[in-house]
Formats: sequence, structure tokens, C-alpha cells
Amino acid sequence: MAKIEETQLPGVGVRYEFLTGDGQRVGVVHHRGGRREVFVCRAEEPDSVALSLDMSEDEAHTFGEMMGVATVVEKLAGLQQAVEGLAIDWLTVGEPSPYAGRTIGDARIRTRTGVSVVAVIRGETPFPAPGPEFHIEAGDKLVVVGTPKGIEVVTDILASG
Repeated sequence: MAKIEETQLPGVGVRYEFLTGDGQRVGVVHHRGGRREVFVCRAEEPDSVALSLDMSEDEAHTFGEMMGVATVVEKLAGLQQAVEGLAIDWLTVGEPSPYAGRTIGDARIRTRTGVSVVAVIRGETPFPAPGPEFHIEAGDKLVVVGTPKGIEVVTDILASG
């Protein structure tokens, strides 16, 4: 597999790129707002962009699926589930959730289900190991670990209380 180089672009996002076997530079700039800019540079002119495509976040996901990303994600999910009785999931807090605008402690997720909230993803910002005082917002993704049944209950709690 080709080595991917990652470059932070302050105020813009992150650029990822690699060299193909024939010397072309291929990359993607992940802009903070979700837009993706795909580029290809000719081998004979590595600093000159031969092709550039702007993609929305949704278009980038579609392109990734065409490239086989969904298969890799499915395999990783299967590996995560391989630990007996352990499940990991990403639950989105909906707009109508009774816990949007309230704390993790208010939801009493761990007490009621045994499931732990190990991180919250808000937009592109991760909040690892949030405490019970952490305020949940609509659109947040809660990364949870527990039993499959416990996670089902958390999904219901977030939806209806």
C-alpha cells in the first residue's frame, strides 16, 4: 500500500496525498466545512495540478463507496463485534431528543444500561472521555461501548427519554 502523507493546513483543513506507481501525486484536501477537493498532479510536473474536483461531503462519501470503502468499514465493524458480548456504536442525537441541550448525567445512560459514552463527536471535533457534566447537542454523535442490548436501550433513551 502506498504511504499517505498528511499535512495540516491551518485555517483550511487537512491535505492527504500519495504517489502512484507511475509517479502521479493524488490527494484530497478535507476542508473544515466538509467540502473535499480531490487533485491529481502529473508525474513530470509534480507541483502542477492536472485535475481538480470539488465534492460535497455527501459526494465524497459516494465516491468512497465506489472505491470500496464500505467493504472495509463492514470488515472493521465485524472485528469490533468479535469481542464476546462487546459492541461499539456511534449514535446520533436527533433534534427532537429530550436530552439535546442537557448533560450526559441527565440521561443516566451508564446507570440505566451499563453502556459507557467513551467520546462525543461534534461536527469534526472529538471530545474523548466526556464526563457526566458534558452537554449533549442535537447532531452530536455519541461513541458508546456496551452490550448490544444496552446500546439498543440507549438508542431508545436518546429518542424518547
